[in-house]
Amino acid sequence: MRHCINCCIQLFPEDTQKQQVACQGGPHHSHQVCPTCKGENKILFRVDSRQMNLLAVLEVRTEGNENWGGFLRFKKGKRCSLVFGLIIMTLVMASYLLSGAHQELLISSPFHYGGFPNNPSLMDSENPSDMKEHHYQPSINNISYVKDYPSIKLIIDSIAARIEFTTRQLPDLQDLKRQELHMFSVIPNKFLPNSKSPCWYEEFSGRNTTDPYLTNSYVLYSKRFRSTFDALRKVFWGHLSHVHGKHFRLRCLPHFYIIGQPKCGTTDLYDRLRLHPEVKFSAIKEPHWWTRKRFGIVRLRDGLRDRYPVEDYLDLFDLAAHQIHQGLQAASAEEQSKMNKIIIGEASASTMWDNNAWTFFYDNSTDGEPPFLTQDFIHAFQPEAKLIVMLRDPVERLYSDYLYFASSNKSADDFHEKVTEALQLFENCMLDYSLRACVYNNTLNNAMPVRLQVGLYAVYLLDWLTVFNKEQFLILRLEDHASNVKYTMHRVFHFLNLGPLSEKQEALMTKSPASNTRRPEDRSLGPMWQITKKILQDFYGPFNTRLAQVLDDEAFAWKTT
Repeated sequence: MRHCINCCIQLFPEDTQKQQVACQGGPHHSHQVCPTCKGENKILFRVDSRQMNLLAVLEVRTEGNENWGGFLRFKKGKRCSLVFGLIIMTLVMASYLLSGAHQELLISSPFHYGGFPNNPSLMDSENPSDMKEHHYQPSINNISYVKDYPSIKLIIDSIAARIEFTTRQLPDLQDLKRQELHMFSVIPNKFLPNSKSPCWYEEFSGRNTTDPYLTNSYVLYSKRFRSTFDALRKVFWGHLSHVHGKHFRLRCLPHFYIIGQPKCGTTDLYDRLRLHPEVKFSAIKEPHWWTRKRFGIVRLRDGLRDRYPVEDYLDLFDLAAHQIHQGLQAASAEEQSKMNKIIIGEASASTMWDNNAWTFFYDNSTDGEPPFLTQDFIHAFQPEAKLIVMLRDPVERLYSDYLYFASSNKSADDFHEKVTEALQLFENCMLDYSLRACVYNNTLNNAMPVRLQVGLYAVYLLDWLTVFNKEQFLILRLEDHASNVKYTMHRVFHFLNLGPLSEKQEALMTKSPASNTRRPEDRSLGPMWQITKKILQDFYGPFNTRLAQVLDDEAFAWKTT
């Protein structure tokens, strides 16, 4: 007589097609209950409130009486295999118990668990037609994510309880100079009075055959910039001022900076604003000099390269400097007036938030907080600089950022898991350090799988407001810009004191399609899960509330977007 002792462990794959393995026979797709076991002797393991992707069928065949004598009649190899399998299963379960993980052992024999609905991920608040529009199929994991929400909410509450917006201690000017001796030796204290942009003349000691961009790091490290500098090289000598046998070149810094944030529409704003005849940007849209290149950072994970000197950064504004120089040297008052209206801009979206390099260069920190920030150095040279910030709902910003920078395996599932991991890491930091220390913590920022910290706008803006006046900022919302481009651009024109445009110029600027929109392959992935959105809204809520208070505008709370 042959008997079958079976242990069925049910598999729930991540797609919506559910599979079971019976005690005997092949897969069955229509029911949750094993057709042979009839739901008996079935053990379903759940770990962290989610079904484990584990399938095992253990079959032991015996002959004769149902006693352990049959076991002894096994061949030695079979007995060893069986014992080894049982040991492995015991060790797996013990590891979860000893690690303190939350697990649940369900004996389903006395109970009947009904199958999931045809579309298990369809939440009450979602419309099936919306899913069809996005051409994606939600994962069954969305159900377990909803069950995980209470534990994640505890993490968010723990972070919120420790949020404290403190005023940072400003560094002394002499301390700044000691950190950047060369920069302070190149940039003067005063600029030409008849130029709207901060410009000055410096002596050029080379000859007419000298290549002024021979050692420029932007040229050396990136082939795509070489054509730009080839054009500048050809006209360089003709834009020098020659006085008493000496040669002088005009150097300029930006009049205004678009300082952030990434994935908030800064590229679109840049593309439209550069169509204004009075605006000239750097030769490269995002030099990232203040935050990265001056420290020798191209990609932080690749280590440090040679630091880009300030001269390399100033070279990027030579095209604009040539036109300003032409106006300063013009004979007619009309030509001078036209060229003197030119203002220079720079649009590195990292300027507002990225201070990751400080740990490598500034060792006199206080309780993990950076002693110097980017804005300290900009203010030291340009206390009257104008600053433009474009922001958007930080929840949507993070998802857009994830879709843009993630290289593979992008999905709403993956995004949710990365958000959860980042929140746990951020909470761990907040348990021991201040909010500012965690926001500027390079190790934490590199460890988090999504750039959670970039959406903490209030922290960055408050730190900028410690050195610049509020009137020097124009804070815009991407949501407003997308709905009314013309109105946004008029606000920018007024802020920068730009002249009016002709009807044709304005139409070209405001009616052109948006720049740097989401890629088609990313749009096909659909939106983030509603539960992920809820988690992020809870996390960013206190920071948005503080931002709305600082700007005296409830729209920046993003309570309805």
